[in-house]
Amino acid sequence: MSQTLRLGFRFARRELRGGIRGLRIVLACLALGVAAIAAVGTLRAATEAGLVEDGARILGGDLEVRVSYRPMPQAARDWIAARGGRLSEVVEMRAMAVAASGERALVELKAVDQAYPLYGALTLDPPQARLAPGTVALDPLVAERLGLRLGDPVRLGEARFRLAGTVASEPDKVASPAILGPRAMIALADVPGTALIQPGSLVEYHYRIALPQGTDPAGFAAALRAAQDDGGWRIRDARDGSPGVSRFLDRAASFLTLAGLTALLVGGIGVATGVRAWLDQRARTIATLRCLGAPARVIFVTYLIQVMALAALGIAIGLLAGQGLTLLAARALESVLPVPPRLGFHARPLAEAALYGVLTALAFALWPLGRAREIPGAALFRDAVQPQAARPRWSLLAVNAAAVLALVALVVGTAEQPRFALGFCGAALGTLLLFRLGAAGLMGLARRLRGARRPALRLGLANLHRPGAPTPLLLVALGIGLTTLSAIAMIEGNLRRQIGGQLPQAAPNFYFIDIQSDQAQRFDELARAQPGVAEVRRVPSLRARISAIEGVPVERIQASEDTAWALRGDRGLTYAATPPEGTRLVAGEWWPADYQGPPLLSLDARLAEGWGVGLGDTVTVNVLGRDVSLRVASLRQIEWQGLGLNFVLIASPGLLSSAPHTHIATVRGDPAQDARLLRVVTDAFPNVSGIRVRDALEAVAGLLERLGAAISAVAAVTLAAGGLVLAGAMAAGQRRRIRDAVVLKVVGATRAQIRRAWMVEFGLLGLTAGLLAALCGTAASWAVARFVMRTDWIFLPGTLAATILGCTALTLLLGYAGTALALRTRPAPLLRNE
Repeated sequence: MSQTLRLGFRFARRELRGGIRGLRIVLACLALGVAAIAAVGTLRAATEAGLVEDGARILGGDLEVRVSYRPMPQAARDWIAARGGRLSEVVEMRAMAVAASGERALVELKAVDQAYPLYGALTLDPPQARLAPGTVALDPLVAERLGLRLGDPVRLGEARFRLAGTVASEPDKVASPAILGPRAMIALADVPGTALIQPGSLVEYHYRIALPQGTDPAGFAAALRAAQDDGGWRIRDARDGSPGVSRFLDRAASFLTLAGLTALLVGGIGVATGVRAWLDQRARTIATLRCLGAPARVIFVTYLIQVMALAALGIAIGLLAGQGLTLLAARALESVLPVPPRLGFHARPLAEAALYGVLTALAFALWPLGRAREIPGAALFRDAVQPQAARPRWSLLAVNAAAVLALVALVVGTAEQPRFALGFCGAALGTLLLFRLGAAGLMGLARRLRGARRPALRLGLANLHRPGAPTPLLLVALGIGLTTLSAIAMIEGNLRRQIGGQLPQAAPNFYFIDIQSDQAQRFDELARAQPGVAEVRRVPSLRARISAIEGVPVERIQASEDTAWALRGDRGLTYAATPPEGTRLVAGEWWPADYQGPPLLSLDARLAEGWGVGLGDTVTVNVLGRDVSLRVASLRQIEWQGLGLNFVLIASPGLLSSAPHTHIATVRGDPAQDARLLRVVTDAFPNVSGIRVRDALEAVAGLLERLGAAISAVAAVTLAAGGLVLAGAMAAGQRRRIRDAVVLKVVGATRAQIRRAWMVEFGLLGLTAGLLAALCGTAASWAVARFVMRTDWIFLPGTLAATILGCTALTLLLGYAGTALALRTRPAPLLRNE
């Protein structure tokens, strides 16, 4: 074995001195795929490092206690102070900011005390501005929309403020983001004057705690919870300052890694193509060595060493390029990322990217190398025109299979959603097989039609199935990239249709929140009296945190990935004597209208399935610090597309109706009257906030557009890898194409006939690849829409037509370029050399 390795290294070193011309495609394909994976992983690691290092600043303290509806008791504050903790209180709610002109906008109001911020700094514009009592700081977008200048009056609720400046930097913005509207900030002492906090108002109290040096945050939190928590608190420390952002980063990075892996898999096909073409170029050398008695294992080791050496070089180039792409992405996404990434050397993502590259190179290179090993020396001279039915020996097949399984294990093991990653691997394998079968079908059809009368058509069909034809490689290389693009285009198109097509017709014009019970009747009358209003609906609204299911704390519930979100944080809760309009029960029955027994619950059926909850089970919710057990009486299928008043939790009246709560209402009508309706309602009820649904939809559409652009950019990497493979396959066959062109011209074929023949070949290749890509992309988009996004799926023929036409045009363009180069070759020099 050592002798084999020594000879292999010696021969490999000598051959590599002659250059890497035949393996440039291998180098480029691996570098491209590894660069994509390395860039995604490094940017993710750098952002997570930023979240960890700035955890206290992001959270606003070493610990945060969040309480809904009610402030922390004084006893708990005294307990914290007695143990050396510094406390800062922040109150968040929604409000309408009203300018002197009457223009108004929904804002996320944040009231802060004098200790804020415990970490970091609040920066206003102009820099010398300060947030003093009686002043307000607004997001620049709100100030511009309302036409406000420094010193202008602004009304929030029933209080008037003077604009001190705009918010330039908010240190805890990531941990407490403004979701429904831009930010407005006031002093905590000014909150009572606004009269925005009423019984049941949607208010959150945040208490940030700076601990004494050396205090263990987890131990302090456990002691605080044991001594003071009434069951309605949410306590987190700086290590988990922004769990939502971390989950988003994990899932986004997993998706983008899979997209990069798609590019790497396409590059793997390029590796197989490049190695096969390279071995064809070396066929005479290998055959000569075999005929002279060189052992097959020495030949195999020699060329495996060369391939892996070039793979290592390609991986190294990809890692360096990935680092460079990380720098570019960090600058391009500076305004989108939650924190500035901590750029530097992050070993783990680079090691993972390198391992992806090594396994891909092995998985795709071993088969052509093993096949060449098994072909006798004399047969290698004929393999180009009379391919041998040889396959690698079983031991090598086992190693190849192990490389493939290791690659799958790496994909699944490093994914945020292992089941989705496993499905991706299965889909990738199925897609490769489908395109290979498609190539076999196209070649079989071409054989059946070889009796065509037109010479150009007959020759073009023959090129598809002749010995050594690159039809399978070209079809797979082109089809995989276009499958990815068509799937993404279909998914994005369906989302756009849901948001921009279906929703606006069904959605209400406004949500109005924080309507007090004693205002509810007057609100209904006032809203219905406005011109253009067609419908007003209103329901009670409470906030509740699910604390246990069947007596098991939610922290121990093994919920499915798509339903675990409902167990985190507060959920909307309402009560109703009769089923809301449009209710569709899938199990159980609704309680009688006059029901007065123990509290019952009607639950979203999808959540119940994900939590393992059935009829008769109990769900415990914490409302205003009190645990209430609700027995599941029915399960409902909820259609969210209409954006109506849907609640995952609907309780029976009785106990909850006596708890302090507000009402939420929807109003549908003429959009032209929206401004008037908002002004009349919020002037009459200063504590009520109006959320314009169209504004929210436009914001979602804008986010979708940016997301679609980012996803399309990643998919373009896959298409670029496919282009490399396609170019490599065409370059590998260019020598034969030149020889064919010379022979055809010698026997009397015209340039036009040869050109038409090759256009037939490439046109059929492109059309077949486009049809298969459209089929696979459609299936993939349907599966993602139905099982991942849980939304309706609509067939979009225009998107598929563009895919098919684009694929055909691309192959015709590349084919024409190769044909033009082949036709320029003069016959005499080639014939003399042959």
